Amino acid sequence: MTAGKKDTYHLGFLTSINNIDVDVWNRLAGDTYPFLRHGFFRALEQSSSTTAITGWQPYHAVIEKGDDENKQVVAIMPLFLKDNSRGEYVFDWSWADAYQRHGVDYYPKLVTAIPFTPCPGPRICIAEGQDADEIYRLLSVTIPEHAQKLNASSWHILFPEKNECLAFKALGIQHRVGCQYQWFNKGYTTFDGFLTRFSSRKRKNIRKERQKIVDAGIEFEILEGADITPEHWQKFYLFYQSTYFVRGRSPYLTEEFFLKAGEYMPENLLLVMARKGDDTIAGALSFVGSDTLYGRYWGCSEEYQFLHFETCYYQGIDYCISKGLQRFDSGAQGEHKIQRGFEPVLTWSNHWIGNADFDHAIGRFLADEEKYILRYQKEAENYLPFKHQEKRVEKQADTQD
Repeated sequence: MTAGKKDTYHLGFLTSINNIDVDVWNRLAGDTYPFLRHGFFRALEQSSSTTAITGWQPYHAVIEKGDDENKQVVAIMPLFLKDNSRGEYVFDWSWADAYQRHGVDYYPKLVTAIPFTPCPGPRICIAEGQDADEIYRLLSVTIPEHAQKLNASSWHILFPEKNECLAFKALGIQHRVGCQYQWFNKGYTTFDGFLTRFSSRKRKNIRKERQKIVDAGIEFEILEGADITPEHWQKFYLFYQSTYFVRGRSPYLTEEFFLKAGEYMPENLLLVMARKGDDTIAGALSFVGSDTLYGRYWGCSEEYQFLHFETCYYQGIDYCISKGLQRFDSGAQGEHKIQRGFEPVLTWSNHWIGNADFDHAIGRFLADEEKYILRYQKEAENYLPFKHQEKRVEKQADTQD
């Protein structure tokens, strides 16, 4: 670990998650958000999913306090040295293209993110009683300094919590706004209870979609944690691979990742497998937090109308209701989720750009983009299937007439 210049807090970097004790990392990461668990990063590394070869070289930031004889880890932040923009979901391909057109290197760059996971959550974990303002200041100064030593063009903090984004914004690091779709539990006790919020026509549409799956003779097996066997993982991985192969791409994750995740963090895993007769035809994997279900990966070997919606969304909503989970984060993109009761919510990111000219240009782009995103979110809310949304649309139409 390389010491920084700060007297009180010392910032260092880990090129492997194995270079820090499991309990030390997890004590800071907590158990609310599964993607910060030591086991998640360990599964990524041991399965060769995050390496210099894949463009995700671990470079985690660790802040210690105290002298050489009595140092204590008081904050952690996931960090990767990247030579591409794959698996990030906050798209900066156009920025990389602009750099290339001007003969400037965009890669490598530093990225604070959860690999292949566009799920908002904490990105900086600070021990209770520490000076959070000073730790943010230290990061905002030292990471850019270190990026320059590495000849990295930039530092990007992807999908942080809003308060983290605003803290970095206050320290002069630009912010970016995005939009995703999430389901919220309003105290439902059944799926039908959830549907009572829908307008009559849209409620009927959802019921028809679910009935189509029943009529096709498709049933579902809900597997939690230790109930997921290597045979389940093998079948699921074939489904997961298929979603990439149809687009002519190789999957980000290896089969070993899923096996290791099942070994290191079974309490955080939910696997939904769809069966028709004796055949398993589809699967969806979600991660379970303390109050949130995170839908992550899916695939199928046979196509049926509405199979994707049932496996990935409706079964997940059923699970949230049965377990009392308050939110279902279904991942990036997918406007079709709106009609199924997933609400448009804002997401956040921060971007330090080392080149002053590009920093100004990207800043102008982000300001214009934010206006569009905020307008889009409001317009998307009008297409939610809930009764009051339908009345709002009718009222707007009357006003326009």
